[in-house]
Amino acid sequence: MSEKIAKSHGQELGNVIVSRFSDGEFQTSFEETVRGSDVFIIQSTFPPADNLFELLLMVDAAKRASANQIVAVIPYFGFARQDRKDKPRVAIGAKLVANLLTAAGVTRIMTMDLHADQIQGFFDLPVDHLYASSIFLPYIQKLNLPNLTMAAPDMGGSKRANSYSKFLKSDIVICYKERSRANVVGSMTVIGDVEGKDIVLIDDLVDTAGTLTKAADMMVDRGATSVRAFCTHALLSGDAYETIEKSKITELVVTDTIPMKQQSPKIKVLSVADLFAKVLHKVHNFESISSHFIS
Repeated sequence: MSEKIAKSHGQELGNVIVSRFSDGEFQTSFEETVRGSDVFIIQSTFPPADNLFELLLMVDAAKRASANQIVAVIPYFGFARQDRKDKPRVAIGAKLVANLLTAAGVTRIMTMDLHADQIQGFFDLPVDHLYASSIFLPYIQKLNLPNLTMAAPDMGGSKRANSYSKFLKSDIVICYKERSRANVVGSMTVIGDVEGKDIVLIDDLVDTAGTLTKAADMMVDRGATSVRAFCTHALLSGDAYETIEKSKITELVVTDTIPMKQQSPKIKVLSVADLFAKVLHKVHNFESISSHFIS
């Protein structure tokens, strides 16, 4: 991702070395001066935790090297699903990550499609929260689906689906699900009519793909003409690829905020590199970025 953004921006990546010790410890170092510079450190913080800790070490190194501004460009903000206490004696992981980044010396955050918008308030510094809608919406329009209907895979995603529905002037349906445990859907039903509809499911991330594929299969069984899904962050863990290929889902469209583990005939990847490069340029030059917000 960093190479794509740098290429789109028209500038080479800085010279950074990550040295690893035999016990697994690693050290980051800038091999060129950053004194007085605005440093943009690009790193998605998906599992394992090494990604997050590498970002923290690079931020600390830039701060100690007298960088002027340190912008953490985090296309996928990990631990965002832990944005509140949903049961007793659990951590709020998203807030902890925000505290770590702030303590390390970050002066600005740039990210995309947070799992919960309120995570922006976990930071006492500027947060540029971008949306994949500026990439997904043109693609959906080009599909020219005759009976387009937007859908949310769960109640929490209804706001996002509603924003797309208003922009595209389409109908909307909502799935209601109950989980038996984390990453496992117990039961699911749909609120609204899907018969004869071309369904487009919208979500911020796809992990095991259990929810998406179960929703797609259910809607096709209820008479939907086609079911596509648009998810910004493709975690795709466990048997996700096999689950998607065996399902009745027509197409899964994702972005490259997280590198794909393998290819699939049902998965299409759209790049966010150009969007981040444009916003990065505007942030560096103190220009407005509001034109990049569609939904």
